[in-house]
Amino acid sequence: MNKDYLLELIKTGEGYTLEFKEGLSCKLGKDICAFANASGGKIIIGVDDETNVIKGFSLNNKDKSKIQDIARNMDPSFQIHIEQVSNLVIVYVPEGKDKPYFVNGHCYLRQGANSQQLTRDEIRLFFQKENLIRFDRKANPDFDSINDFDDNKFKQFLVKAKISDSLPKNHILENLNLLTDGKMNNAGVLFFSQRVSKFFHNAVIGCVLYEGTKRVKILDKAELNADFLSNLNDAIIFALRNLRVEYIIKKLEREEKPEIPEEALRELIINSMIHRDYFSEGRVLIEIFHDRIEISNPGGLLFDKRFLGKKSISRNPLLVDLVHRVGLVEKIGSGINRVKEILKADVSFEDEEDWFRVVIKRHQKTVEKTVEKTVEKILQLMKKNPKITQKQLSELTGLSRRGVEWHIKNLKKRGRIKRVGPDKGGWWEVLENNIKK
Repeated sequence: MNKDYLLELIKTGEGYTLEFKEGLSCKLGKDICAFANASGGKIIIGVDDETNVIKGFSLNNKDKSKIQDIARNMDPSFQIHIEQVSNLVIVYVPEGKDKPYFVNGHCYLRQGANSQQLTRDEIRLFFQKENLIRFDRKANPDFDSINDFDDNKFKQFLVKAKISDSLPKNHILENLNLLTDGKMNNAGVLFFSQRVSKFFHNAVIGCVLYEGTKRVKILDKAELNADFLSNLNDAIIFALRNLRVEYIIKKLEREEKPEIPEEALRELIINSMIHRDYFSEGRVLIEIFHDRIEISNPGGLLFDKRFLGKKSISRNPLLVDLVHRVGLVEKIGSGINRVKEILKADVSFEDEEDWFRVVIKRHQKTVEKTVEKTVEKILQLMKKNPKITQKQLSELTGLSRRGVEWHIKNLKKRGRIKRVGPDKGGWWEVLENNIKK
């Protein structure tokens, strides 16, 4: 590897297949083992892993033998390649062919930019379920790098990940491990395609608001079919607009407090998208009922449920790495504990062989106020513009047309409004003193 390419690689920062070390460390064996058990990677010695500042490191024969001995003494024995490039050292760790590997009696697996210790049973179960095939690492032969690649989304990603856009695009994609055998892999397709359904119908996210507590009458619905980050953002917006916002008065300022904190919703929706089984035909579903929210994804846990919040094994480590780079997760595996702390007893987790589901309890009073707030907004809009159309109400309230129709039907039934004149050319009359509960 030449020095210029190495410097480009360092600019992308640590990730799923890249680790920085300022010098030789006792943790080196852990990282070699973790890369061997995952998709391989590179360890660059001579770089501060906190600041990415190059410190430099000169490798002598004793140090080189020490590093090679770490790999040879792994169980089973393993081979690595070491190269001195200018004042930096690169340790090339290939993907292991005889997984799982152990070092000093412990087994490690790469998760995002971290190396996590696992038990032998956990990692055997993981490789058995995944059949050693990673969905996100697979090359996608149907993706056209010219016509299907969205450059705007790529540029936005670089800004969020704080990666310089002065580097050639292909170099960045390669450094991020989004190219497999020279083709865009599935992780790259999910992040940078214009419409995910062109390649994966199951990557569309279903969002539904139901009347009552059963899956019978739909009030609002959305199918999210953009790229990974856009779908995540739109899913959060759908959930928040269908939940109550409480107004808290502090002195002369008014603070808005969502019924369910956005941080918790964001964490749970992210988890459902990055940890799901993309080989399954099932979709991520966000369902809002009168008394609860359910967030479901295909693919059960890859470890015993009692370790939920303590361990994090991902089916899609490249996706985890990309999400981590743009700052959507603080520390791999810590999200569930934050959600538990925020929601307390109002959140529960259901794990089945092929599905994982999170259920968030909604409180009756807050749900009623959510509907109240939406109703008042519709009435105010009708007072301001009696000839307002259902399409305009949909745009101004954020409700779907079906949601607007349901509220109008309900308001007519309760005697809050009436239609004067024909559907076209008529107007709304708000009846202030004729309210039926």
